[in-house]
Amino acid sequence: MKKRALLSVSDKRGIEELAKGLVELGYEIVSTGGTARKLQEAGVAVTPVSDVTGFPEILEGRVKTLHPRIHGGLLAKRNEKHLAELTEHEITPIDLVVVNLYPFKETVSKESVTLDEALENIDIGGPTMIRAAAKNFPHVTVVVKPERYEKILETLKEKGMIDEKTRMTLALEAFQHTAQYDSYIVDYLSKVKGNGESFILRGVQGKELRYGENPHQSAKFYKLPEEGGLANARQVQGKELSFNNIVDINAALGAVQEFEEPAAVIVKHTNPCGVAVSEDILSAYDKAFAADPVSAFGGIVALNREIDERLADKLTATFLEAVIAPGCTKGAREILAKKPNLRVLELADMGLLGSVVDLKKVQGGFLLQDMDKYEINPEDLKQVSGEPLTESEINELLFAWKVVKHVKSNAIVVTKDNSTLGIGAGQMNRVGAAQIALEQAGEKAKGAFLASDAFFPFKDTVDLAAKYEIKAIIQPGGSMRDEESIKAAQASGIKMVFTGVRHFKH
Repeated sequence: MKKRALLSVSDKRGIEELAKGLVELGYEIVSTGGTARKLQEAGVAVTPVSDVTGFPEILEGRVKTLHPRIHGGLLAKRNEKHLAELTEHEITPIDLVVVNLYPFKETVSKESVTLDEALENIDIGGPTMIRAAAKNFPHVTVVVKPERYEKILETLKEKGMIDEKTRMTLALEAFQHTAQYDSYIVDYLSKVKGNGESFILRGVQGKELRYGENPHQSAKFYKLPEEGGLANARQVQGKELSFNNIVDINAALGAVQEFEEPAAVIVKHTNPCGVAVSEDILSAYDKAFAADPVSAFGGIVALNREIDERLADKLTATFLEAVIAPGCTKGAREILAKKPNLRVLELADMGLLGSVVDLKKVQGGFLLQDMDKYEINPEDLKQVSGEPLTESEINELLFAWKVVKHVKSNAIVVTKDNSTLGIGAGQMNRVGAAQIALEQAGEKAKGAFLASDAFFPFKDTVDLAAKYEIKAIIQPGGSMRDEESIKAAQASGIKMVFTGVRHFKH
């Protein structure tokens, strides 16, 4: 019996070549609507679905493949009983299904999209055929990705069939395809309804990691197909990434994304230990490393400029776990390769790339929030004490504010010359965080700048800053005791500004 392939695709990349190859292999091509027209224009012999069903497309194409002559051919097992039923009802088995779906996600991404347009782009027949073929993968091959076409043809030419293991892999891809598609519909209709009652997390390409945070925990790394960022980085050398590597690299990447000028961030246990910006990336790294060379040992480095040979020499001069940057020169690659265990990742676009949600798992559920992308401009600052700030002082305070946003609460950061001097992270009280940051800065704290992620509930942090001769403080303000802190700053000659915005990071 002549084999039959059903082709019905929205994404028509490579479909002509696939169809021609299948015809050469003796397949009968059954197709629908626009796919059939495209193949006929390319000179491919096509059997319209309506000829198979004996029923025309109706309701503006909404109903065309939902018919026993299609789904019987898809769902029949190749056993005596099922084949006898197919013969009785004059149904031909379908051996290969190539289907992808209406562009729902792309449609609803348009600002001007209407509900009617969105509904018309909810595919019904396509998912039904995909799921039927995938359910019957022991007997039917289902393909949803154009990237698979070439290999499918090669295999059919060489072996005359697709083996069951491959059919199962393709079936899993098919179910992932329809599940992801349905999740976009749920997201859209939830937004239209306005209550966000449902949210579906779409994780794909799960990669098994050696272990989780600790060796007794198993772990995987999933990619969110609609987002960019770290999951799209390319590892060009080094050992396999660990769970903790990925978490730390993500923290470093988030911090370096704050800056347009050349910037370097060194992270240890998800907290920055050195952050700096400068006129070039080499000096930015030097400053970030000098901020805390002890903690930098075994750290994670994020850079927002290409790594050249001179910077590669610096990066290999100490032990680092991983480095992420937009790219590396050929010479830099050769130098970095001398440290074969150093994980080097390239991410061409270091921007946030559409990351819009932040998710935290809790027992029995998860929390979802917008990403913290709030930016403070000079005009947003409210100076509450001291002599008027100069432009360079404002710029330094804004640098410190960008850094403290990426330090675990309670957080205090001390900076000077666009480089961190001391960082107090994750303390149970704010003055404790300040004590750590100021002690780390030491004598360099004199004339330096201090940022706090949240307001001061007491004046004790200001008093401590005064002992170290801090020049200026940036903090959200909003405490019932703000006036107490303002008076303390005024008495000590400290310039203090309020942002009106906090940056808790738990």
